[in-house]
Amino acid sequence: MSFFEIFLIGIGLAMDAFAVSVTNGMCKTGKTANTALLCGICFGLFQGIMPSLGYALGSTFSRYIERFDHIIALLLLGYIGGKMLIDAFRGGGEAASGGALKPSELIIQGVATSIDALAVGVSLAALIGVSEMIVSAGIIAGTTFLIAAAGVFIGKKFGDILNNKAQLVGGIILIGIGVKIFVEHTFFS
Repeated sequence: MSFFEIFLIGIGLAMDAFAVSVTNGMCKTGKTANTALLCGICFGLFQGIMPSLGYALGSTFSRYIERFDHIIALLLLGYIGGKMLIDAFRGGGEAASGGALKPSELIIQGVATSIDALAVGVSLAALIGVSEMIVSAGIIAGTTFLIAAAGVFIGKKFGDILNNKAQLVGGIILIGIGVKIFVEHTFFS
């Protein structure tokens, strides 16, 4: 596969991470640059590791992953989004602004948005060699890093516009992403 093809795969895989990063930028307090760096690193690492893991597991394990990946993503993103909605309705103080980005939240987001990358890795096992997979994982991780970091800055702009409604909108977006993943995998794959 060419660099351009892998780059396009990276962009496609990074879209859920971008949407979650926008939400983090809208809702989380703290320095935007730090949040962007944390999101970029976390999402980039997960998007690089998961296809590598899928590649290593090969097609033998793919049917098990594909059966449950959409349910796992729905549950994880639904949990985080639901928590944000509850905090938005409770209002007041840190809950209204989303607080600082917690490492546990970021890791859950990273796993939830990279499960598709695991299945892509399984597919790549039939198409490319090990050295190409290492380079591909790096391209996917780097692409995701840039897209996720940019998403935080874009989300910050929307968060400033939405002000105290950012937490509510962010929760709805995360739940929506979970539902989208679930519907795509249940009805269209």
